[in-house]
Amino acid sequence: MDVDERDERGDKGRHGPGSGTRAALRGHRKDRARRRRRRWLSVVGVVAALLVVGIVGTYAKLNGNIDRLDVSKMVGEDRPTPSGDVSSGPLNILLIGSDVRQGEGNEDYGSGDWEPGQHSDTNILMHISGDRKSVTMVSIPRDSMVPSPVDCDGEAPEDQWRVHQWNQNFNKGGPGCVIRTLEGNTDVFVNHFAVVDFSGFKDMVDALGGVPACTPFDIDDPKANFTLKAGRHTLDGEQALGYVRTRKSVGDGSDIQRIKRQQVFLSSVAQKATDTKLLLRPDRLLRFLSAATSSLQMDPDFGLGPMKDIAESVKGIGVDKIQFITVPTETYPKDLNRVQWAPEADELWEAIRSDRELGAPNPTPSPTSTEPLTVTPDDISVEVVNSSGVVGLAKQAVGALRVQGFADVTSSNGAAVAKGTTVEWSGDNEEAARTVAAAFPGATVATSQSDLGEKVRVTLGVGAPDVVEVPNRLGDEPLPTPTVKSTPSSSMLEARKASDDICS
Repeated sequence: MDVDERDERGDKGRHGPGSGTRAALRGHRKDRARRRRRRWLSVVGVVAALLVVGIVGTYAKLNGNIDRLDVSKMVGEDRPTPSGDVSSGPLNILLIGSDVRQGEGNEDYGSGDWEPGQHSDTNILMHISGDRKSVTMVSIPRDSMVPSPVDCDGEAPEDQWRVHQWNQNFNKGGPGCVIRTLEGNTDVFVNHFAVVDFSGFKDMVDALGGVPACTPFDIDDPKANFTLKAGRHTLDGEQALGYVRTRKSVGDGSDIQRIKRQQVFLSSVAQKATDTKLLLRPDRLLRFLSAATSSLQMDPDFGLGPMKDIAESVKGIGVDKIQFITVPTETYPKDLNRVQWAPEADELWEAIRSDRELGAPNPTPSPTSTEPLTVTPDDISVEVVNSSGVVGLAKQAVGALRVQGFADVTSSNGAAVAKGTTVEWSGDNEEAARTVAAAFPGATVATSQSDLGEKVRVTLGVGAPDVVEVPNRLGDEPLPTPTVKSTPSSSMLEARKASDDICS
């Protein structure tokens, strides 16, 4: 019997029903609650102490488990600029699933430290926001056809790159080649990378006590050596590996569908780790860390110290703030079995670069110039070229210019998709070009490589801003309300939250 209960019953026995005050009884209850709270806090303190002792005692072992790979020569020197300080700014970590290493459990999947010929079907860029309030996991389809450095030469300039299938980058040049290709195509700086092998994946799942998975149909995939009846199941490590590798025998057999299953499974992993309070179970935590570090290959600067710091900084992020998204793709014209990145991918990468939440509006560009404009709109001929891929954008811009007094305005469609807005001029029309550029905040103003005569050419690309009023406009009729945007709607970027039901 609890001591507090004995005290309370003794109180009632001495005073009899109705003889004591309710306040006294409430006081006893509060005392009991305080004592229980102190006991619980003591338990938390013991657990925390065990964690500290366990991590400190095994730090050398865990850190020694990690295989290190220096990719500095492969990534080259002409890299994007990092987005702020690593300790406080946004972080981009490239995660690669591979058969890259030797060791028990990997016999059937591959061997050796990375060498040409190794395979990687899973590539995820994990973006941790600078305010440490959200995580975005971007899956890159293995069948994407993208410009890549020939022979994974770290010194090869980008104008010498050739279009290759995405997973050939790892096959030929390891994580360094993947990073260089990703940075060159997106201008997103990769802070760290981590490669995990098949055996490690299985061990991490087992360390969690298995992970739930849900399938609406039976799966029978001989190539993945995996079968599963329709419904909800808890998978052990071996089963989980088969589940995330299954491809050909499910749905349309595409890599895109496999990526969706992998994202759902990773959501389940996040939910399971939260539900089982992994951090409050030293035995499970150390088993999980041992499994993870024994199968990791990382850059030299990404050890347990930085990992711990990152984990500490994101500890307040719930599973509802973790989202998964796949790079938008479309059919690759030269090979219908392959894909290429769709125009919507530009919006995704821009959001990652600027550390902007998906779906949030682009920041309004600052005016191009503060110098007084010397040519009025009615003295300027303008040609608006739509190179955004968005139907109606040039016509919309023409209407907004004419309202301001630009009387001689025409429009046309560009032959290729461009980015942003460019205002070009030739001859002695530089001042006229400045007036036009004032209507397109953030536009690039440049001398044309061809003779435009008296015209000023405006090329509208993906991300072009809406037309604004120029300081020396004519008339006072308000500008028409824009009905189309040069940046495709973020609703086309389908993201999945880690908190979503795995059966949905």
